[in-house]
Amino acid sequence: MNIETGTGIYLFQGSSLVVSDDVPDTAVANGVSADAVRQTFSGEGASVVHFEIPAVDAPGTISGAVLGKDAPVPAGWRAVPVRQGLSLLAAGTTVDGTGPIGRMLRAYHVAQWRQDSAFCGSCGTKNIDAPDELARLCPACGRREYPRISPAVITIIMNDDGQALLAHNKKFADGVYSLIAGFNEAGESLEATVAREIREEVGLEVRDIKYIASQPWPFPNSLMVGFTARYAGGEIRPDGIEIEDARWFSRDTLPKLPGNGSVSRYLINGWLEGIW
Repeated sequence: MNIETGTGIYLFQGSSLVVSDDVPDTAVANGVSADAVRQTFSGEGASVVHFEIPAVDAPGTISGAVLGKDAPVPAGWRAVPVRQGLSLLAAGTTVDGTGPIGRMLRAYHVAQWRQDSAFCGSCGTKNIDAPDELARLCPACGRREYPRISPAVITIIMNDDGQALLAHNKKFADGVYSLIAGFNEAGESLEATVAREIREEVGLEVRDIKYIASQPWPFPNSLMVGFTARYAGGEIRPDGIEIEDARWFSRDTLPKLPGNGSVSRYLINGWLEGIW
């Protein structure tokens, strides 16, 4: 395992970040000591695969590693689900993918993609890392595969009474309400996706669709694109497939909201503060 001495590294196992017990929850976005990883996980039979990728918010690189899914987490270390870590860390932060949180999410996205792209999709040969860019390269047929990024929209819908529409998705924890979201389809603008997803999931028409912010969201490989929209007509009709319930809420009658760190909470907070 080739890890430069003295550097920090993000060590993942499945959907969790593996950190030593001396790293507090509030600091997991900084990774762990590469020296500690080397000392703990090196040697014969070690199941750690290291990778190095360019950073996007500053010069330099990001070090990552993947611990085999069946490998035990040793004493003195713990696995923190990446989503949980994001919620613990992100109170009051931006969602633009910069800083330690952005680097952690970039490393996590690439770690998943490298595992999913182990073999060439054309001829089945085992891929290698391309020497000149962030890509997987087939040594047999030359096919290159790049990190998968799937755009998805998420929208806060507001009406003329100062209320916002919040919905409970079947996948959410009990009592949690958030925003309408969905994946962009081939040949569709992001604004068209906003209107279609809202129409399909809750039966409403909207107007004045405006872009606000985007966020890397590697669960598993999304780019969340946040919008605001104004209610234009229709009655709320949850589709019953994804959305179990949807209602208009005022600022003083809120349900349980998604945690900090997500663009959904960023959009909701903007409405609560009267920014949009």
